[in-house]
Amino acid sequence: MHNNAHVHDSGAGSDLLILAAFALVIVIYIGAAVYSGRRYKKWPISRILFWVLGVMCTGSAIAGPLADRAHIDFTAHMIGHILLGMLAPIFLVLAAPTTLALRTLDIQSARRLSKLLKSWPVRFVSNPIIASILNIGGLWILYTTDLYRAMQHTIIVHALVHFHVFFAGYLFTASMIYIDPMPHPFSYKFRMIVFALSLAGHDILSKYIYAHPPSGVMRTQAESGGMFMYYAGDAVDLVLIFLLCYQWFKAIRPRESLAI
Repeated sequence: MHNNAHVHDSGAGSDLLILAAFALVIVIYIGAAVYSGRRYKKWPISRILFWVLGVMCTGSAIAGPLADRAHIDFTAHMIGHILLGMLAPIFLVLAAPTTLALRTLDIQSARRLSKLLKSWPVRFVSNPIIASILNIGGLWILYTTDLYRAMQHTIIVHALVHFHVFFAGYLFTASMIYIDPMPHPFSYKFRMIVFALSLAGHDILSKYIYAHPPSGVMRTQAESGGMFMYYAGDAVDLVLIFLLCYQWFKAIRPRESLAI
């Protein structure tokens, strides 16, 4: 894997630009929260904190020391995978960006966004089954084909893979726990069944990686990376399970409680 470092080296000068873009995303969100708080009920500080944490997890997986190390260390790559595709999506979904956008935009723009959320393409990809296939299926393709080696040698493939891991992870999380408005909701039982199958698919893949290293990865690194994917992935999934069960409990037994 030592020959794979050139992908990152070729884009090392862009790290500051990438981090600046993420900082701008945080500023925009905070600005929207302040603006929205003046027109409606004050936006929760906890959601702002979730957004900052989510953006930081995303940024650390794409630029900086961890991203640099990920090109020569499969375990570091797997840490980035957990941050980008699992932990960051949970934080960002809890930040309720769509709700904030609907509160901040003017009436016409908000109606357009609402119409988009109700469109058939969004309804299709927000189906828990489709979201799970995009999320877990994409990882199986990445680690059981030559795609992993290709992403280490081609900057465009590298960027596309990172985008897919993040987008699929966010879509999967949003399809499991409903924080933002969901025009086409699915039952808790259905979501729980799909989640259990997805969790099994993720765990099986981590064991497969342990026994069958991805293309270009040394066995020792594949073993440590597979173990990290298994245990860290399950730890993050426990958080998602807790949130889903908590929402389910509230729906069955409505009572006054603090919003997530």
